Amino acid sequence: MSTLLQAKVRRKFQHSNLTKLREGGNIPAVVYGSKLDSKPIYLNGPELLKTMKSVGRNGVISLDVEGKQQSVILSEYQSDPLSHKIIHVDFLAVDMNKDITADVKVVLVGEASGVKDGGVLQQSLHEVSVTARPNDIPSSIDVDITNLQVGETLTIASVKIDGNVHLNHEEEEVIASILPPRQEEEISTGEKQEEAAPDNLEGRETEVTE
Repeated sequence: MSTLLQAKVRRKFQHSNLTKLREGGNIPAVVYGSKLDSKPIYLNGPELLKTMKSVGRNGVISLDVEGKQQSVILSEYQSDPLSHKIIHVDFLAVDMNKDITADVKVVLVGEASGVKDGGVLQQSLHEVSVTARPNDIPSSIDVDITNLQVGETLTIASVKIDGNVHLNHEEEEVIASILPPRQEEEISTGEKQEEAAPDNLEGRETEVTE
């Protein structure tokens, strides 16, 4: 079920007009799609943030642009580097009966047994690409790592998702692993040896030159 969000067409494009919109609590945006010409719009800032929080990153929004409704998802957004406030949003118009591809956040759940034994958790994959109908795209994917032991890895093959959702990854792709404590020590020792290597290398070069 989608959430209704009101928007208005943006007809003035000067920088001063964008500034005025933002000062008035609005956020400039654009809605586009394969069968839809890109349309500049603007929305009430607090209402947009409320909707984003309600539906999640990949949730479907029923965007009402001056009386015409279109199902959309949040494609991208820009934020101010200093205030971190959202300053622009891109919406992708979707067909509820056709598959779309989206990136979904991977959330590791639980405390791994290997970490309790002194191992170090390493997450290799923080997002996964999925293909599904718009209403079936999850906001995140939880992966249980409770039973993960030192030296073990968790791969895409272990991920279970409810519904008709396809993961666009190879089954052997690693999501997370538990590194043994010794491996960290070996890496540290190796780095120290590399730091000392230039002196030895320089000596060998001198001998060859002579």
